[in-house]
Amino acid sequence: MQPILQEILTQSALYDTQYYELKLAGISTYQAIGNPTPAFKGRLALATAEAIQASWAPNQHTPYTTRAVLEALLQQLLRSALELTPDQFTRLFHLYGFDFEKKAGGLGGAFTRAPILLSLAQAEKFKKKHGLNEELMNYFTQLLEAAKKFDAGYGTTTIAKIRAKLEGMLEVKEAGALPTVRFPTGDALGRELNAFATALPAGTDATLPWLQLLQLWQKASGAQPTAKFNKEATAAVKNIGVEQVQEQAQQWLTLLVELTVEVKHRSHEYGNGTTYDYTEYHFLHEPSLNAAKGMVWTVAPLADSGMHQALADLAAKCHQKIPGQGPLAAGLGNACLLALSQGGLPGVAHLSRLRLKVRQTNTQELIGRYIEKVSQELGVTPAEIEDMAVPAGDLTDGRAEYHYGDYRATLQLRTGKAELQWQKAGKDLKAAPAALKQSHAAELKELKFQQTQAQQTFTTQRDRLDRSFVEERRMPFAWFRQYYLEHGLMSQLVKPLIWRFHYPDGSYHDALWLDAAWRDAHSQPIPGPTDDAQVQLWHPVLVSTEAVLAWRELLEQHQLRQPLKQAYREVYLLTPPEERTGTYSNRMAAHILKQHQFNSLAKLRGWKYSLLGAYDKGYESESAKLKLPRLGYQAEFWVNEVNADNAWNDTGIWNYVSTDQVRFTRTTDFDPIPLREVPPLVFSEVMRDVDLFVGVASVGNDPAWQDNGGLPAFRDYWHSYSFGELSEVAKTRKAVLERLVPRLKIGKVSEVQDKFLVVRGKLRSYKIHLGSGNILMSPNDQYLCIVPDNSKRNNAHDVFLPFEGDAVLSIIISKALLLADDDKITDTTITSQIGRGR
Repeated sequence: MQPILQEILTQSALYDTQYYELKLAGISTYQAIGNPTPAFKGRLALATAEAIQASWAPNQHTPYTTRAVLEALLQQLLRSALELTPDQFTRLFHLYGFDFEKKAGGLGGAFTRAPILLSLAQAEKFKKKHGLNEELMNYFTQLLEAAKKFDAGYGTTTIAKIRAKLEGMLEVKEAGALPTVRFPTGDALGRELNAFATALPAGTDATLPWLQLLQLWQKASGAQPTAKFNKEATAAVKNIGVEQVQEQAQQWLTLLVELTVEVKHRSHEYGNGTTYDYTEYHFLHEPSLNAAKGMVWTVAPLADSGMHQALADLAAKCHQKIPGQGPLAAGLGNACLLALSQGGLPGVAHLSRLRLKVRQTNTQELIGRYIEKVSQELGVTPAEIEDMAVPAGDLTDGRAEYHYGDYRATLQLRTGKAELQWQKAGKDLKAAPAALKQSHAAELKELKFQQTQAQQTFTTQRDRLDRSFVEERRMPFAWFRQYYLEHGLMSQLVKPLIWRFHYPDGSYHDALWLDAAWRDAHSQPIPGPTDDAQVQLWHPVLVSTEAVLAWRELLEQHQLRQPLKQAYREVYLLTPPEERTGTYSNRMAAHILKQHQFNSLAKLRGWKYSLLGAYDKGYESESAKLKLPRLGYQAEFWVNEVNADNAWNDTGIWNYVSTDQVRFTRTTDFDPIPLREVPPLVFSEVMRDVDLFVGVASVGNDPAWQDNGGLPAFRDYWHSYSFGELSEVAKTRKAVLERLVPRLKIGKVSEVQDKFLVVRGKLRSYKIHLGSGNILMSPNDQYLCIVPDNSKRNNAHDVFLPFEGDAVLSIIISKALLLADDDKITDTTITSQIGRGR
């Protein structure tokens, strides 16, 4: 066979064939054989295995490409119909390194390097035709015992499959024996599964099905379950019992959700004296990941509400971003998403929340496809099915009561928080009574679940509403009443917001629910909307400035805090420079953004963006894109990498990007769309998003950026942004502060002047920029660096604000309250700057 092998290698090199492109039918030497018999191909497989073994000899220096072609050839032969005798099978495995008479240990590499599974598949075919003689049975028993010694480290998934296949072949001889199931011991799930398998009592009806199910989970290495997997899993669950599988799986899911990701800091020293520091994140070994994935696939059709919550929590955990690595465990996370997609409306509710939470664009798109698929099955739109899926829990009008003997617990949504209050005999308690933790442990656990779900759902739906402005969605009033106004949870979001009711005759009313009636901006009741009305979320771009001011006055008069910025929402109208450029806007150009922060914020707002790296691309610009499917448009925000002072991180990602133009293109041909043709509401919302990206991610917003070094070439930008002209967001902030500051305790020593909130302290005067929140001190505009401490209570929380979500506004108020009493400041990092404590 050696001349044939040499010809194959020669022709492979002659035609520059890559090893993964090798096709036996395309090799003329092989074709010349005519119709090779299975026995001939068996001999050729043995010769190929001999050649591979010889190539590893120390004195051979065999090129990698030669060995790769030989390995590809052997795999093709083993996938074809070939014949080997029992002696030849033994010889083949000896060539792989399994000569047990000569070699007792060190076989892990042989298990993963050689095509063992393909060879065992040939042995299974041989067994069906001829059976296995005693010599071959004994040999495979030795091979199985060797495989059982490897339960951790690289290749354990492959070795687990080898064990299962060997056990399947040897079961005939060991009639009645239970299969051996082993998982890696290097992680908590592997140890738990091993303990569970070991503790299964022999002789019970469920023991064999459990072991078969655990073996099946070990094989779950694909992206989706096969029909064969589902069939075998269903049969095993039926034999074990649905409730038993549910109960045990819930425990293992809880374990995975609560399992700490182990962080290990490593350091490697190279021979040239340099040191490379890196971090490892350990969650599960590959076999345990596969087992977890198999478990998730199995319980998908069995999941109840508690399991749905665990699957959603595990999906979020698995898709959390690990620096330099990507998602923690994308395969397992995707299995959870698949399971949730099979969970009806409760599953869709969790998918809707996860789509706003995960940061990977491909995962967001996968969730979107799952939601769309379920919506098509029910004959509704994706937006409608997300409405239908919102859980109310036990809430009625945002409130639920629970009674436990003499104690009463009240769960209530207040200003975006799901709060739990306890009472006994009408007297308020600070926390859950200790006595109940023993007598009502299960009920308190369920109550905690209800509180967590209410909080998560409220936050998710608030963010979904905030992102929905750009869609200009309208819905029938009957739908709005059922899934929004009268919904136990959504009603708390709906009632503080302004809505526009469109009628068939073209007229409309703008109204807010107040004092049990729909009222206009002047608190006057309007006729109740009829079922033929269409409901749209009101936007200030739709009305005059006077109407916007009237709504703001109403909010302040009744101390109504909106869950998202609406009456005070920024409006971006087309400017003369944009009318002249025609198809693009430079309004947000020439800013320096922290790229990772920009990336996270863009994805949070539904934009698609890929981090720019210093290692590839081949072009110098990229863009974040927002799809606008109703119009057939997409918005594009162009950015460029900032290549200054090697400004990239350890993984080669640029730390900063500079901003460029905003434009709209058609999704069909990508032709630019004149800005004047873009609906004003859509244009305003897109520009607001971009302004938000700049307002949050700009280095000018970081009070410590300049002091920490920053980029010397862009220090002028930092100063000009930190104390420069106000953006639309900052102008809205200014309008709020002009009305708010005179009513605060600092009103006598503070006032809004141009771009600043000026505070006269006891020692100095301070100018707080309304855009960045950065501070200048009189008399010489000396910079004062105060870095907010998010771990401490913000004084601004006690101040009424007409909307939620503007962190910089809260920071400005907190800084003003602090500096008004600058003689009482004890923080030395501040007192040293203002001239105290020297």
